[in-house]
Amino acid sequence: MKVRVRFAPSPTGGLHLGGVRTVLYNYLFARAHDGDFVLRIEDTDQNRFVPGAEQYIMDCLKWCGLLPDESPEAGGPYAPYRQSERKHLYYEYANKLIDSGYAYYAFDTTDDLEKMRKDLKKEEHSVPQYDHTTRMLMRNSLSLPADEVVKLLEQGTPYVIRIKMPGHHTVTLTDMIRGEISFDSSLVDDKVLLKADGMPTYHLAVVVDDYLMKITHAFRGEEWLPSAPVHVLLWEYLGWKEHMPQWAHLPLILKPDGNGKLSKRDGDRLGFPVFAMNWTDPKTNETTGGFKEMGFLPEAFVNMLAMLGWNPGSEQEIFSLDELVAKFSIERVHKGGAKFDFEKAKWFNHEYIQRTDNATLALLVQPYIEKELKNSGLTTYDLQLTTKVCGLIKDRCHLLSDFWSQGHFFFTTPEIVEMATIKEKWNEQKQQFFNSWVDSLAIQPGWNQHDLETGFNELMAQHGLKKGDVLFPLRIMLVGGKYGPGVFVIAEVIGKDETISRIKKVTALL
Repeated sequence: MKVRVRFAPSPTGGLHLGGVRTVLYNYLFARAHDGDFVLRIEDTDQNRFVPGAEQYIMDCLKWCGLLPDESPEAGGPYAPYRQSERKHLYYEYANKLIDSGYAYYAFDTTDDLEKMRKDLKKEEHSVPQYDHTTRMLMRNSLSLPADEVVKLLEQGTPYVIRIKMPGHHTVTLTDMIRGEISFDSSLVDDKVLLKADGMPTYHLAVVVDDYLMKITHAFRGEEWLPSAPVHVLLWEYLGWKEHMPQWAHLPLILKPDGNGKLSKRDGDRLGFPVFAMNWTDPKTNETTGGFKEMGFLPEAFVNMLAMLGWNPGSEQEIFSLDELVAKFSIERVHKGGAKFDFEKAKWFNHEYIQRTDNATLALLVQPYIEKELKNSGLTTYDLQLTTKVCGLIKDRCHLLSDFWSQGHFFFTTPEIVEMATIKEKWNEQKQQFFNSWVDSLAIQPGWNQHDLETGFNELMAQHGLKKGDVLFPLRIMLVGGKYGPGVFVIAEVIGKDETISRIKKVTALL
């Protein structure tokens, strides 16, 4: 049987890095087994539907290089791939469950449900459930006379369809990560399968669609484990148990301190993104930052995610996508949650930046540098200059956005933020030295770092100075601060006129 996996997100907002990791593990498993990777949009909850979210999900997968074989965009043999377009299918299967005694009509109003929860609330059970202990107290086709049920249906009384969970029945499933797991069905409520608007809930739709789309393996977050017994029973009740996919419930991505699931609020609080790409909420117009816009390379982002919960069985940490396909095994995914470490994420990005050729980097950093140049009143982007600069400073950059902060002085004259530091040890001897060096630079025939350094050292000796006396002020004159590559390399790149201009500008103020 051909391996078929699926990622089935709800279009409700930004794509959390945990969701992208689920995509990645599905993708790797499918590719490793010459299978199909399906994207199915679960948009049955119209109250939570957000316009633009589906396209955003597709854009994220494209950026990551994890394109599905079948999707609403790509089509496929099991279309449509949006659940809202498959609405007619679910009603048929919900009625089949009613006819076989595994589901029932429930006519309870919101007030009825609130009254039940209030009347039955106890200290040991603070939130009473609609389950095998309470269903006969409610208005449904199990508790009402058959003729009254018929009448309510004929009158068009709103209803939902609920699964009839058995009491004190052990439901067992074998998880590819966790092994055999058992559940007591009496602890699970009678989940709604079909809502009053005719739309299915996740519980019914996921089973029907996985069956009709011939899904062989279902990977999802461990937060879905409590719902697993409902899904296992639905596979059984619909007569499809032998076609049920193999399950793998992935561990959570945890906060950096390990205390709970990583959330958008944690990212906001600690200063890092949790979404793959920028997401702008169309209702509030609030933009939440993403890894892409912060300056992550997609290959680094994917590599980092692969290691969040999976162990290759070796010390190797850097993997290309092809290498991940070759090495990945779902059995090596951890049971426990994985702490998110933003510094480690930046380390992965730094490693990929080092491995990227300078010409490619110059194109990747172009949006960041162009934006800053525009803020400085400049509009010309010099690709050749940037390529050279990338080679000089990429070992200092963890993000694509760092290339401006680490190399802005190559593009614009810097503000001198360390003037006070120069003034502390400035004297007439140093002033004369720099005046003399500027004069010699103006007539220097060649302009390369070797000749510049040789001339500098010779003049420095003539003035009775040491490197520590004058190299530090020169760096601040050219860079504006105490960082950057070698000062003579900087001088070579920015050119004769700019080098002389920067030195004169500072010495005139001392």
